[in-house]
Amino acid sequence: MIKHIVMWKLRGDTPADRQAAALFLKSRFESLVGQIPGMAHLEVGLDCSQVDYACDVVLYSEFESQQALQAYAVHPAHLRVRDELGGMRIARHQVDYAGGAARAAGS
Repeated sequence: MIKHIVMWKLRGDTPADRQAAALFLKSRFESLVGQIPGMAHLEVGLDCSQVDYACDVVLYSEFESQQALQAYAVHPAHLRVRDELGGMRIARHQVDYAGGAARAAGS
């Protein structure tokens, strides 16, 4: 299982502008559910901390394999969503990692 996490800081002159952008981004990525072979899970969260250093949106997704994640990156539906978001972001951070069940410390 490959876990794919992306966080964005979004453009907007006001908190309301950034919230609207975050809701749009969330809806567009959620539209991918069921369209991407090998995508096992997709979840989009909006920041509620409102600290100045926080990102506005996080995407958490799981893929059956590294190949499935690579196929997602070039899938037409994903590319369409990416293009729709255009210049909404001012920063993007990503982590991909292989993961299974969590283990307790000291196990």
